[in-house]
Amino acid sequence: MLWGRRCQSLSRSCCCPAGRHPSPVNGRSSLGFSGSYGICLRNLLFSCSTADYLDVWDVNMLKEPEEVNKQQHHTDRYANEGLIVRRGQEFQISITFNRPHDPSKDQFALEFVIGELHFSNSYSKGTYIPVFPSEERNKLWGGRVLDTSDNVLTMGILPRADCIVGKYGMYVAVVTPYGIRRTKKDPSRELYILFNPWVKDDSVYLEDGAERTECVLNELGIIYHGAYDDVSERSWNYGQFEFGILDACLFIMDKGALPITNRGDPVKIARKASAMINSKDDEGVLVGNWSGDYMYGVAPTSWTGSVEILLSYANGGDPVCYAQCWVYAAVFNTFLRCLGIPARVVTNFFSAHDNDGNLKTDILLDENGKVDRSRTRDSIWNYHCWNECYMARLDLPEGFGGWQVVDATPQETSDGMYRCGPASVYAIKHGMVCYPFDAPFVFAEVNSDVVFYQRSRDGTLTPVKVNTSHVGRLVLTKAPGSNGRSDITSMYKFPEGSAEERTVLEKAEEYGVRRQDVTPPVADVALDIPSLEVKVGAGFDLALDFRNSSGQRRTVEAYTNGYVVYYTGVPSAEILFQSPTVTLDPRAGDGENNVHVISFTKKFKNSFAHFIMLQILYEMSHKNELHLTNECLMTQDLNEQTECSEITSVHVWNVNRTSTPRRMGWKESCCVIG
Repeated sequence: MLWGRRCQSLSRSCCCPAGRHPSPVNGRSSLGFSGSYGICLRNLLFSCSTADYLDVWDVNMLKEPEEVNKQQHHTDRYANEGLIVRRGQEFQISITFNRPHDPSKDQFALEFVIGELHFSNSYSKGTYIPVFPSEERNKLWGGRVLDTSDNVLTMGILPRADCIVGKYGMYVAVVTPYGIRRTKKDPSRELYILFNPWVKDDSVYLEDGAERTECVLNELGIIYHGAYDDVSERSWNYGQFEFGILDACLFIMDKGALPITNRGDPVKIARKASAMINSKDDEGVLVGNWSGDYMYGVAPTSWTGSVEILLSYANGGDPVCYAQCWVYAAVFNTFLRCLGIPARVVTNFFSAHDNDGNLKTDILLDENGKVDRSRTRDSIWNYHCWNECYMARLDLPEGFGGWQVVDATPQETSDGMYRCGPASVYAIKHGMVCYPFDAPFVFAEVNSDVVFYQRSRDGTLTPVKVNTSHVGRLVLTKAPGSNGRSDITSMYKFPEGSAEERTVLEKAEEYGVRRQDVTPPVADVALDIPSLEVKVGAGFDLALDFRNSSGQRRTVEAYTNGYVVYYTGVPSAEILFQSPTVTLDPRAGDGENNVHVISFTKKFKNSFAHFIMLQILYEMSHKNELHLTNECLMTQDLNEQTECSEITSVHVWNVNRTSTPRRMGWKESCCVIG
């Protein structure tokens, strides 16, 4: 008879020979023993002699960082006093009995419990697992005796490679002539079981050792931002091994009401977490804020690590203020790595936000060339950060496993909640957008066309520019084992203009995402803008270089708009608007007469806005044609010398001792380091 069935029968009555005593009421994760030593009442147990049967005196979980379990399971870096092991790999527990164990007559089992215990179905759901010291009973978890020394027995336990991930209670149950005696509920005997990317049978197995070390064990990372041709770096402390972080990650799953039985599936965990990392609709971890006003929280640019955020959330369950895309991605990365799912932060430069799923990013302009945001929600972010996590996709055809996109930044709803993914990177590259989850949205982020429409006074929309290569210019992540960059653009898309790229777009259309063909008029007047490097707070000259390739004189009316914008493409302020008229001679090439210079001397300083967007809409009056140029200038860091008027104390972190005195970048009398 199975141990689980035996426990069911014992739960209905006392285990004494007469069976007359009521059994205790079941409690959470306690096997229903309410802290007592066994199923029988205490007075009955004390009347029984323990000389004739096996009795448990002590249980050693072998949970110290230098001991065998944490060393072999790559969990010795967790700042946690409990036993932490990975599924699909054997761990050891030593039990001290009152006498040597005799296999011929002594029967005992280790019982592992997670979540609410219901005797009717806990055994079949995998939330109650009895493990016997016999390799024959391995339908659930394997167990074997590794060593016996006097009264001490060391047992090896092998959890299934697809078991539930989380915190288990552990009990030792011994069969006696009077029934089953179990050890008390003891927090020191609880253990955490995590995903195991080192074991092939686990769905998160990652063969590449360098990537596995980077994406599971590395606590420090680099997040890329800025512009694709001027990439900046932001260091981040993921801190997945810090004290309290593992419990905080489990708290997130509890707060999100993820069923216990779903917590062995990395797909379901990643999808739930992509919703819970943001607070948009479920009181999740982080509150987003792109307004520039962070009075009631911490500015997103001030965060340098995930630890404070997660501990603050776990302490009270209140969302933490504030976040933008890289903060969402970094905290999500900590969550995934802490649970053992290989993960990394990815930055996509010129990332489209296609809210209607037509594979186009529609930008509407009014008659003066200004962006009309009241008519469309589509936008282009100068960069956007999301996560990739590595896992098998047993819910998809073979070949679609591996790296999966998950995104916690609240952009669009998916199945009624603000979440995104996991979406197979392989499916995105090959246009297989029919597979879950949210592949069309991610596909558009790296592959959509940007179409600019000019709206006339009667409401007619005229396409003035189509850019098929602007979106998804560069996709970066940190290189394994170094602080260098890894360009993974080719994992998301084929080279621009290649035959494979066209095939992928056609395939995406076959799966229900129809692209509208838009052909703007062919221009015989071109406009070039020389590259500019603009410092924050400095003025600059903007040169508009027109070229007339026709055989006729052209009169061009240009509408020049300049905005300071956030990285999401949302304008912060208009800093320039001019409408010059230029007359061009036939076949006019390079020359002074074809260049119109706009001097911009106003100094605009805004620490939260780092891009200048120039939009120039020009109309050839004789042909009634409209054309558009769109340039994004990355402002350089502002370097200014400052001098303090009085002695100032400054707190300095991460100070490295030097062998000789060094001078700081400020003047010598600037400050005192305290």
